[in-house]
Amino acid sequence: MTATTEIDAPLTLTTEPPRTLGLADQIALWSSLGVSLLLPVAAVFVLRPFGFPELSLAAALTAVVVGSLVGSALLGLAAVPGARTGAPAMVLLRGLFGRTGSYLPTALNLLQCIGWASLEVLIIAEAAARLTDERLRPLYIVAAGALATFMAVRPLRAVRAIRRYAVWLVLLATAYLLVRVVQEGLPDLGAGSWSGFWPAMDVVIALPVSWAPLAADYARHSRSDRAAFGGAFVGYGLASIAYFSLGVLALVTVVGADATGSPYDVIAALLAVPAGALALAILAVDEVDEAFANVYSTAMSAHNVAPRLDRRWLAVGVGGAAVIVALAIDVVAYESFLLLIGSVFVPLFAVVVVEFFVVRGGRAADWDVSRAARGHWLLLLPWLLGFVAYQFVNPGAVESWAAWWIDIRESIGFTPASWLSASLLSFAVAALGTLVVRLPALLHGKVAA
Repeated sequence: MTATTEIDAPLTLTTEPPRTLGLADQIALWSSLGVSLLLPVAAVFVLRPFGFPELSLAAALTAVVVGSLVGSALLGLAAVPGARTGAPAMVLLRGLFGRTGSYLPTALNLLQCIGWASLEVLIIAEAAARLTDERLRPLYIVAAGALATFMAVRPLRAVRAIRRYAVWLVLLATAYLLVRVVQEGLPDLGAGSWSGFWPAMDVVIALPVSWAPLAADYARHSRSDRAAFGGAFVGYGLASIAYFSLGVLALVTVVGADATGSPYDVIAALLAVPAGALALAILAVDEVDEAFANVYSTAMSAHNVAPRLDRRWLAVGVGGAAVIVALAIDVVAYESFLLLIGSVFVPLFAVVVVEFFVVRGGRAADWDVSRAARGHWLLLLPWLLGFVAYQFVNPGAVESWAAWWIDIRESIGFTPASWLSASLLSFAVAALGTLVVRLPALLHGKVAA
């Protein structure tokens, strides 16, 4: 790779990335990415996990805090290899499976990034339409997609702008909304169930972990690996706790028994509080950075396959695709599929973490991201085992897929315990499997990149 003095991200994969993002920049970036209306909207799946009775407020808030800390720690660990190697996230996977083998997770990441970008654009449009006129929703979809694409064309400048301007307004709006929903009067903390605690926590973990396949795209611009980890863990962790909690509290106070069953009940509830429209308008504008990050990372993922294509043109194509998807399909129904894709990346990044930090000692020099990288095909086994473990415990809400896994586990007489977390089990199985697969090489000192 050749050196560059550009102040923004390089246009192709063949140019060395500038290291301009400090800890404060990355805390601002990840907290802004965590400040998303998607989280309070998804809080309905935390309070009322699929197939379980409604959780007590104590159980739901505990799931939010624990899930946010676990998910954000995994996100931070996924950022460190990017900071040390300077490689984007999907290119990093060449160190596991070689260049050709990295194409499968790259394809899945392209699918999920475009889906999340479309979902973010739709949520922005939904909030804006409720603030103004429902008939303007298509116009807001196009406008949000265009702004996200513009930011993706100049990503590092966008990160610096988020730190300087957006964070403070968002912080004020967040604090105001949290205070207002609490003032509505909280129900009994213990009224409800704890039986769906682990599936609820899996939903919370899924959101920060859904960013793990993107983390290195930004960490590669970090001044240090500590800043990369700290920015992701602190920034996203705090924002995740705040916004999932906001959604849960809005559901049990403002929404209450008047819920229609739509995830958008939370947006309506926030609009109902005094000055809620102004606070929601600030959050809707800030929501664009989530769409921007997904658009930019889709372009970076495509670089793993086509390293010399100008990422600006890739971003324009991805932004246009996200707008078309948001206009043409029910993206909210697509969310269950996106969470299913997310379950693929929980065990995958367990393999990355163990292989990078334990097997290769965290040494960037031992992690080959070149086009000639050699694939360690046995590492597909712990990835697959971790994915299967996740599905056995929590096959999700895509009906045909979930029914298939439930039939399999019933046929072998397996019933997951109510305390079992799919995310934690999946990560543990994949991590242990990686150690087992690589143990002979470790014992004989023959670990190679």
